[in-house]
Amino acid sequence: MIFLQLFITFSKIGIFNFGGGYAMISLIQDEVVNKHHWLTTTEFTDIIAISQSTPGPIGINAATYTGYTAVINAGYPEWAAILSAVMTSLSIMWLPFILMISISKVLIRHKDSPIVHSIFGLLRPTVLGLILAAAIMLMNVENFGSPTENTFVFIVSCFIFMLSFIGTRLYKIHPIIMILLCGLAGLIIY
Repeated sequence: MIFLQLFITFSKIGIFNFGGGYAMISLIQDEVVNKHHWLTTTEFTDIIAISQSTPGPIGINAATYTGYTAVINAGYPEWAAILSAVMTSLSIMWLPFILMISISKVLIRHKDSPIVHSIFGLLRPTVLGLILAAAIMLMNVENFGSPTENTFVFIVSCFIFMLSFIGTRLYKIHPIIMILLCGLAGLIIY
């Protein structure tokens, strides 16, 4: 039963996603953590970190890892989890693929149309909202700690966050270098 639920859930996420993987994170989190309880918030946060660290689109990587972890958590053997990982990866892609193949000729033909420009203009704020929702969702106790439970971890996490933001935004430090520096800081401090 979990396989069918995963297939339907990730097909739905795939077809209603606009704006790429970061916009997809909050949709995946709502479905797999809040609605179906397949993963804990900590597991989902770890999956997002792994998905960002591995090659490929973050949404597909998150679907792959979520499919694997959800089935393992449900008590199935590892071969079933691998099958689920493949299935969730394909289920998040198949409907958008068919949709884009179907409408690509129309979009190419009418790419200069004011209606098409208006539609894409309306999608931009939606995508921004989804990306902001994902960013806010990742600002949780699992990532930053709690100011009441462990003040040191919370302050250090906020400080590293601010330094990485300033480093990439103002000083134009390459994100990969910033990831390595933040990982090294976390290794040394924790």
